[in-house]
Amino acid sequence: MSFQKKHTKTHSTYAFESNTNSVAASQMRNALNKLADSVKDDEELRNRFENQLDSFFSLFRRYLVEKSSGNTLDWEKIKSPSAEEVIPYKSLSEHQPESVSSLSKLAVLKLNGGLGTSMGCVGPKSVIEVREGNTFLDLSVRQIEYLNRQYDSDVPLLLMNSFNTDKDTEHLIKKYSANRIRIRSFNQSRYPRVFKDSLLPVPTHYDDPLDSWYPPGHGDLFESLHASGELDALIAQGREILFVSNGDNLGATVDLKILNHMIDTGAEYIMELTDKTRADVKGGTLISYDGQVRLLEVAQVPKEHIDEFKNIRKFTNFNTNNLWINLKAVKRLVESTALQMEIIPNGKTIKRNGQEVNVLQLETACGAAIRHFEGAHGVVVPRSRFLPVKTCSDLLLVKSDLFYLEHGSLTIDPSRFGPNPLIKLGSDYKKVSGFNARIPHIPKIVELDHLTITGNVYLGKNVTLKGTVIIVCSDGHKIDIPNGSVLENVVITGNLQILEH
Repeated sequence: MSFQKKHTKTHSTYAFESNTNSVAASQMRNALNKLADSVKDDEELRNRFENQLDSFFSLFRRYLVEKSSGNTLDWEKIKSPSAEEVIPYKSLSEHQPESVSSLSKLAVLKLNGGLGTSMGCVGPKSVIEVREGNTFLDLSVRQIEYLNRQYDSDVPLLLMNSFNTDKDTEHLIKKYSANRIRIRSFNQSRYPRVFKDSLLPVPTHYDDPLDSWYPPGHGDLFESLHASGELDALIAQGREILFVSNGDNLGATVDLKILNHMIDTGAEYIMELTDKTRADVKGGTLISYDGQVRLLEVAQVPKEHIDEFKNIRKFTNFNTNNLWINLKAVKRLVESTALQMEIIPNGKTIKRNGQEVNVLQLETACGAAIRHFEGAHGVVVPRSRFLPVKTCSDLLLVKSDLFYLEHGSLTIDPSRFGPNPLIKLGSDYKKVSGFNARIPHIPKIVELDHLTITGNVYLGKNVTLKGTVIIVCSDGHKIDIPNGSVLENVVITGNLQILEH
């Protein structure tokens, strides 16, 4: 007689894991104490460093517990959010007229910790040139400066840097000193990476090389805002609400309707969601779980339910990471250590003694904090508020004639019909240098639906693309698209050289 044995953890397995965990935790604690001791003569620096290591340790301990208890969501309990938990943007405009006085309660924060490495750039991503000589940072500054001029307000801009972007950003901010805007920057934490096999910290000294450390994701915003003193400073100035967005999202401008809605409802946290398209199937989405609003990320979804998660009919919208957060609520939650966001373990490799070594960095996301705030809900905003630039395909879109630049904001051409075109550029365009060399003149794309370019393709001046355009160049060949070409619903393959006449 044979029967299937169900794999449930026995008491002895739990006991073994909890012993293993307590050994790993105490070894980590000892290693972190030694790390703190490596700061000798600067007491203020040592205190700051010790505080960061303490925060890291509580994250690490939580990671051990969650890993052994298999702390996953029960898929059966996941429900779609109610009408109060996610509301449409157009329902906001039915209420009050836009009150400008609320701007005195607002501060704006851009997440500025990312490097431009994935696009082949050195330094902060925020200094990549986007449009007419303006970088991401220039556009953010121009948007807020225009807002302050237009409404005679004094909304400050904060930048949360990482140790990777701090020095370059400090240098860049100086050029705005004559502008009508107050810019403050502070650093997010610097946590030690952990060896995957021994679960011990990579660095043994405060001054160990940069690849021993990592910035722990934007969920670190709350802790860092508090530790830097910026949180108390904002509250002292009478600021109540912080509008947070990614530094590379060019659609994330201050919206008075959402600001006033937040003040009227007394919500402590509002997340902007937008409708999913087939390009956004991996984006985190809001769910209702055990009577509270939560963010569900693709990393939390059991493998057998991934297709369901990506189904745009079941989960219709996703998190843009445009967040409106009450500052006093942040202070309350940080000081009572109540903010426990889901941990995202991120595997990386570093080189040590010529060998590739696997390391872990434990990160959190600020969207996941939504469940800790009172009255938190989502607002489904127009797609125009989500215009991120993650790749050179995105860069082509925002540099094109599809948008025009107005006071630092990108506005879509009114003659455009339908959603933004889907653009896929091959590996030759992965880096900004390869993109600029092959597409030195941005084509006209107001009537484009879909563009795919792979291989060594060069676009001439004044090229117009319409409908669906697919250009595939064979390996070792080159395709030149002549100046002034109009390509509409075409597939071009092989090689095509234009001879000079």
